[in-house]
Amino acid sequence: MKLASTFRAALIAIAALAGLSTAAQADSGFVTLTIYKAGWIIGGSGGSGVLNFRGRSYALSTGGLDYGLVFGGSKTVLRGRVSNINRPSDVAGVYGAAGAGLAVGAGARAIVLTNQKGAVLELSGTQVGLMANADLSGLAITMR
Repeated sequence: MKLASTFRAALIAIAALAGLSTAAQADSGFVTLTIYKAGWIIGGSGGSGVLNFRGRSYALSTGGLDYGLVFGGSKTVLRGRVSNINRPSDVAGVYGAAGAGLAVGAGARAIVLTNQKGAVLELSGTQVGLMANADLSGLAITMR
């Protein structure tokens, strides 16, 4: 009986260590995204980008929908870090955000987003165009 409970405790300890080693192996990379956005009440966005991860580059596509107060069009170029990924495909997914902003001409933009796989994007960059928004938006990133 005591041997069975010792064996069970050892299995639990091994499983916990395996979970910690997976979390410890999570890595980070760098992302550049160019996103074009336009809308009138309902808006859409699309674009492309590149993930640099472990010395390799991976092409990305972006697309999304915005709903709320959306008016105008803009081009946004974002650069930054993606963290908590184990493989390039962890960047792919749906990122959601609620926000408000106004861009007339050129302006700065910064955002932190998380997808369903736990990847965290910390991006900043510039936005050019005429865009007013107070909306709920979603951004989907896919690997090309």
